[in-house]
Amino acid sequence: MLYLIGRTEFGIDEHVLRKAIARWFFMSSLTGRYSASPETRLEFDLARFREVEDAKGFLHILDAVCESELTSDFWSITLPNDLATSSPRSPSLFAYYAALVLLDSKALFSDQKILAMLDPSVHANRSAVERHHVFPKKYLEKIGITDTRDTNQIANYALLEWGDNADISDSAPVEYLPVMRKRVSARDLERMYYWHALPDGWEAMDYHQFLTQRRERIAKVIKDGYARLIGEGTVEAEAGAGLTLEGIIAGGESTTTEFKGTLRVNLHTGQPDPRMELSCLKTIAGFLNSKGGTLIVGVTDDGEPVGIPKADGFPNEDKMNLHLVNLVSSRIGTTYMMYVHPRFEDFGESRVMAVECWPAKSAVYVKDDKVERFYIRAGASTAELPASQALEYIKLRFKS
Repeated sequence: MLYLIGRTEFGIDEHVLRKAIARWFFMSSLTGRYSASPETRLEFDLARFREVEDAKGFLHILDAVCESELTSDFWSITLPNDLATSSPRSPSLFAYYAALVLLDSKALFSDQKILAMLDPSVHANRSAVERHHVFPKKYLEKIGITDTRDTNQIANYALLEWGDNADISDSAPVEYLPVMRKRVSARDLERMYYWHALPDGWEAMDYHQFLTQRRERIAKVIKDGYARLIGEGTVEAEAGAGLTLEGIIAGGESTTTEFKGTLRVNLHTGQPDPRMELSCLKTIAGFLNSKGGTLIVGVTDDGEPVGIPKADGFPNEDKMNLHLVNLVSSRIGTTYMMYVHPRFEDFGESRVMAVECWPAKSAVYVKDDKVERFYIRAGASTAELPASQALEYIKLRFKS
């Protein structure tokens, strides 16, 4: 009806009106605007337009109502609470699926787009995409969680290809995740964790803690889908995006760039030194806990190439790459490798390792013997924060 009013009474361009009505439909569906006493509510909404004189006024009312309903408190409080349900007909669940389509998402652990897999024109004996229990019901039974309202929570479902759903079956998350994530690159996995609202380390979480954190992340994805719908959705640029290696090095050390001569060898003694490894790990963690950045190994502080693997004593680049992966996995955590992307490039007449780091979605610590340390980037250096400051920083940096 609102569409017809906009077209026939105010002559609004179809392209403009279609987007405005799409925003209104998304808002009204998500908030259940017409679920109770729909006739009364619709009459109330129509009354808003009786004094409207032109197209601009009509569109202004549509946008104003959407803004008044979808407040910051709605996204951060109301919507996560609405997601605490096992109802398969929940408006918030449908809004989440719509957001995944708007964000051009892929099914979890798949290269197939959700839009194509949900296409109603495609008919098959079995749906191409299925709702999968992230924590399988049989597994939950083993740990004492049997109530259907708990096991079938919206926040315990993700969209998978039907074959993957069958392969996972009743396996525990810590068992099936290592197998499934081998199918996708670290870059794709990072995006999938965002689309499917999976917190870092989710596979080892307490189930109820997982549900709480995932609801908040699902709400964020729905919000981002709506932002895309109203034309405000943006993709954050990766640190150093668009710059060549030469360009990054020419810019010198900064908040998002740091040089290290070696990964493990002390250039003064010519011997492997654990302090060199820790220095690199500090930088990586600092980037992950901040806005991301690039660590370049094989370049001195003044930008002169030292070259690898000769300086570090590795027989080849694959061995050096494996050593870094093992370091990050053991001292920071395997989960965070999805945000760490090492590669080798030529710089002048030397080879260097560029370790591109993306901002992590949760706090990153470095294991230093029996102590876990927290680092951030501060200007062109990496700083360790004491516990009290780290907690305050984490609240601000990693809030939903």
